[in-house]
Amino acid sequence: MTYQLSHELTQCQQRVNDFLATQLTQYDNFNSPLIDAMSYAVLLGGKRVRPFLIYTTGKMLGVPLEQLDHSAGAMEAIHAYSLVHDDLPAMDNDTLRRGKPTCHIAFDEATAILAGDALQTFAFELLSQDTTISEKQKILQIQLLANSSGAKGMCLGQSLDLLSENKSVSLSELELIHRNKTGALILASVLMGFNLSKYVNDQQIKQHLTHYAQAIGLAFQVQDDILDVIGQSEKIGKTVGADQVLNKSTYPKLLGLDGARQKAEDLYQAALLSLAQLPFDTTALAELASFIVKRES
Repeated sequence: MTYQLSHELTQCQQRVNDFLATQLTQYDNFNSPLIDAMSYAVLLGGKRVRPFLIYTTGKMLGVPLEQLDHSAGAMEAIHAYSLVHDDLPAMDNDTLRRGKPTCHIAFDEATAILAGDALQTFAFELLSQDTTISEKQKILQIQLLANSSGAKGMCLGQSLDLLSENKSVSLSELELIHRNKTGALILASVLMGFNLSKYVNDQQIKQHLTHYAQAIGLAFQVQDDILDVIGQSEKIGKTVGADQVLNKSTYPKLLGLDGARQKAEDLYQAALLSLAQLPFDTTALAELASFIVKRES
């Protein structure tokens, strides 16, 4: 990772963390483990790739950062809720997330389920409370986040992923799983930044950004699969080998480790090609694509 990207990611992490922490103070009068679990889940850490994509895409297209805060916070709340539920015994049954006990271990299973539910509604609460954008823009953001996180996106991918355990799936079936499970929110992040720009009706720009986001969304999952084989738990912050224990179909399993690495590289090059078609400074988005396929955590 270059110093520039590291610096920008750190700034993004700090900004969205501060925003979320401030927004969570509206629940301070409720002395409940639920609120503690919500805060634990959403402020636990993480790379904040999705908020970074919202901020970076919006900034590239001339959107002031303060108009992107609610969208970035809402996206991270949805992502956090998905991780809480993904870690549950009924799903992946993980005990480690971002180097710390998963939410149902730190609290209990019922509280974790409710914290995930509450974070999901918190996301749409944030979008509805945004006074920096127009009502039309609010509706666009709400529709996009709802579609990408529900039965047309992330939840569909999660369901297909569970159904694929202990089964052999084809490469195209695996891609369908991950374009929804991981890719849907990454695509939505780029488009949420785009939606708030003056270019919102430019279909050519939207198409290039969509192709970029689809490429890095799939590359992110390919690299995750690779790290589940060769990564170190202390670096990636979760248990290595979990996919093998659950007998999941993964890119290394289908393509071999070298084949999976080549797949990630091909997706990276596709992402750069899409960015090259845009008449803007796409350096930050290009560096993020590089980070995604080279990361060790």
